[in-house]
Amino acid sequence: MIHFEHPYLLYLLILVPVFVVVYLVVRIAQRKRLNAFADKQMFARLTPDVSHSKAVFKYTLILLGLAFLIVAIANPQVGSKLIKGERAGADVAIALDISNSMLAEDIQPNRLLRAKKTISDLISKLNNDRIAIIIFAGKSYTQLPLTSDYGAAKLFLESITTDMIEAQGTAIGDAIEKSMQTFGYGDENREWKKNKSRTIIVISDGENHEDDAVAMAEKAKSEGIVVNTIGMGLSSGVPIPQYSRGNKIGYKKDRDGNAITTKLNEKMLAEIAQAGGGVYMRAGNINTDLDEIVKEIEKLDKQNFGETMFSEYESKYRYPLVMALLCLVVELFIFERRNKIFNTTTFFGSKDKQANEG
Repeated sequence: MIHFEHPYLLYLLILVPVFVVVYLVVRIAQRKRLNAFADKQMFARLTPDVSHSKAVFKYTLILLGLAFLIVAIANPQVGSKLIKGERAGADVAIALDISNSMLAEDIQPNRLLRAKKTISDLISKLNNDRIAIIIFAGKSYTQLPLTSDYGAAKLFLESITTDMIEAQGTAIGDAIEKSMQTFGYGDENREWKKNKSRTIIVISDGENHEDDAVAMAEKAKSEGIVVNTIGMGLSSGVPIPQYSRGNKIGYKKDRDGNAITTKLNEKMLAEIAQAGGGVYMRAGNINTDLDEIVKEIEKLDKQNFGETMFSEYESKYRYPLVMALLCLVVELFIFERRNKIFNTTTFFGSKDKQANEG
């Protein structure tokens, strides 16, 4: 079975029919201009050596070369064999703040969307680790239990909105506790063993008003769980947008009609990370440098998740690449002028000559 390493590049093949349409439009426009200049027989006499069929053939070879080149870049692969291997990694629980303050637009496009992009980038950097996603506001819920299916994790991530939890607030401590439960802590049916293969990453603006998040981070550390934090937002206060049916209708206001503002509480997030034995970093307005967080994950002990099967693929990009080069080389040696030695006139004579002989 053929497998493509970069299947999304195959969408470029749509360029082939687009170029065909463009070519036909240009040829039709040229034909109209020539017909306005001279009739068909007269033009044939003026340009006796021009071969329109060769021009079409040359363009066809160029398009075939382009198509084969796109297939080669997508790198077709053939599964050669299945191999068994040990799969070991760490457990990573990501606690994402989805309170209304995460809609603030001090980082673009807003804190929540930037946080989701940051998580997606982090997932792409993981290797064999299991991941869980916890969402929280005034309360916390497990959005995705521990899984090694990164595709599913990104799919669940895309569906997260601030409307998923009615209870507003920012209960970071509760989110840390829920993350610990995702690892099996407090489960009567599972034996809890302390190890250094687990970490919690809290992503929030740090405006914690509900519980003692620092104390819960200390508790997590005492159970061998490292707590890291990522701050979303800027230190200056900004208003919180208000939406209705997906459209922004203004900004949230208090009872006195004043705009409610929110700002990043870096002090709180730094204290949580310090208490949890991890690191704190702030998300950037464009891209977030995750190297420090990734290094913390790499420091964790790896636990064995059992045997798994890996497919070993052999790349076959050389074949379409050779075909692409062959098409382009052949195109270079085809000229649009008629060949005076090998053509139909050589063997059958011109129509006028055949008529005279008749």
